[in-house]
Amino acid sequence: MKVEQKTKAIFYMLISALGFTLMSVAVKAIPGIPLFEKVFLRNLISCLVAGFLLIYQRRGFYVKKENRFPVFARSFLGFLGVIANFYAVERLLLADSNMLNKLSPITVSIFAVLFLKEKVDKQQVIGIIVSFIGALFVVKPSFSLSVLPSLAGLASVTFAGLAYTFVRYLNDKENPNIIVFYFSLMSVVCSAPLAIYNYVSPNPIQWIFLISIGLFACLAQFFMTYSYKNAPASEVAVYNYSGIPYGIILGYLLFNEVPDIYSLIGGIIIIVVAIYLYNHNKKRK
Repeated sequence: MKVEQKTKAIFYMLISALGFTLMSVAVKAIPGIPLFEKVFLRNLISCLVAGFLLIYQRRGFYVKKENRFPVFARSFLGFLGVIANFYAVERLLLADSNMLNKLSPITVSIFAVLFLKEKVDKQQVIGIIVSFIGALFVVKPSFSLSVLPSLAGLASVTFAGLAYTFVRYLNDKENPNIIVFYFSLMSVVCSAPLAIYNYVSPNPIQWIFLISIGLFACLAQFFMTYSYKNAPASEVAVYNYSGIPYGIILGYLLFNEVPDIYSLIGGIIIIVVAIYLYNHNKKRK
């Protein structure tokens, strides 16, 4: 892999992490708008942009027969991941939801081993286990309903891990814009009935945030897809963890949120393990 290609992949991942954090800011900033209304707008804009790019590139919307199930699975699992993620973002500190969300590269690695038969060694297995110990510090398990948003955050990264495993499978088989288009289209179709049923008419400020959700999500989705297109996940996924400090800083500046000591410990564990695994994977090559 060329150095220039890897540099591009790293840059794309950094922009993607910032885009997803800003999307979370917009989701959190309008609590009066129902969840599925946010999910609908988030994906409608991505769908329109991806569709425009496919038409502009004269690529068309055709998916090869052998790729239809992976594209469908990526789309449906991604939709479930967005629902769980938005639920967590609305109810957790921005920093906490971001920390849990950044476990997705770990879940990608787990499912890549299970379904794509990728190899892992003892150090990687230990790193995965320690990462989830870090997540427990953020979740702070309890026997009350207060833990539901944290569990939603974990469900979100599980769905995301499965979804991006299919993205990796489709790496050289389908155009990234096709993958984004059908994911967004499925999310629009599935969320539309509930968005209409619980529709709340937004005021002008809320419209700005709703549109921002879609724009930032679109930006982040495309850059992440192109990042994985330009380099193996093991080499670029670590840069997705830049979303953790983004979340801490923006949560404090915009919502006056300060994570507790357990969340900070969990976040540090997750970042340290990510850096360790990144360096370990480089030595294995």
